Amino acid sequence: MPIHLGLKSYATLAFCRLGVAGLSPVMPGTCGTLLAVLIAPVLYFPLSFAGRLVELAVLFWLGGMASTSAERILGQTDPGEVVIDELVGVWLVLLPFANPNWKQIAAAFILFRVFDIIKPWPVRASEHWLPGGYGVMIDDVVAALMAMACMGLAVWLRLL
Repeated sequence: MPIHLGLKSYATLAFCRLGVAGLSPVMPGTCGTLLAVLIAPVLYFPLSFAGRLVELAVLFWLGGMASTSAERILGQTDPGEVVIDELVGVWLVLLPFANPNWKQIAAAFILFRVFDIIKPWPVRASEHWLPGGYGVMIDDVVAALMAMACMGLAVWLRLL
């Protein structure tokens, strides 16, 4: 029997999926991260550091609420099609860079995906620090902070 969703549920799922990125049958998280880096030059990089920080905070807050709703709508915890957390994560990695070059963007993408997929401590543990959709969001923030530290080291060593 098909599930009938209202407009609010469709909008919530579209936001959480970043449109259709989360519906990819192969690696939806990677597709969401790729979409995030592709739209960053328009929606993220033009902002000041403070503007990017505020945007991340708002997206974390909205993403947590929407992910909580998506879990309820889809009937599962941390559904793979929810990829708004990947956008917040990879944009957080890029936060210190006002105008990153292609090497820095590629490194941010790769490092973030590695930490998000492997989930070393404390990334996996952080999934349980906050309830509902905020748990979905926070592990990507922790993965992003680890990737950001690696990026900072690579920039300091003049590798990027």
